[in-house]
Amino acid sequence: MVKLRLKRCGRKQRAIYRIVAIDVRSRREGRDLRRVGFYDPIKNRTYSNVPAILYFLEKGAQPTRTVHDIFKKAELIV
Repeated sequence: MVKLRLKRCGRKQRAIYRIVAIDVRSRREGRDLRRVGFYDPIKNRTYSNVPAILYFLEKGAQPTRTVHDIFKKAELIV
């Protein structure tokens, strides 16, 4: 099963997160299937590759609760 979840990157105390499509059995820093966006909580910025996100959602990928909230704020899903 594939999930859309956050992958931490950046340096100490200045984390930014990539939104990735990843296999459920992989760990947080594991190999991702595809990067579909990023989220910067410090500057409150989000970039989303909308066609890629919609592709994975229609194939049955489940976003995590945090990613779902990010998508909701960006008005990608209702």
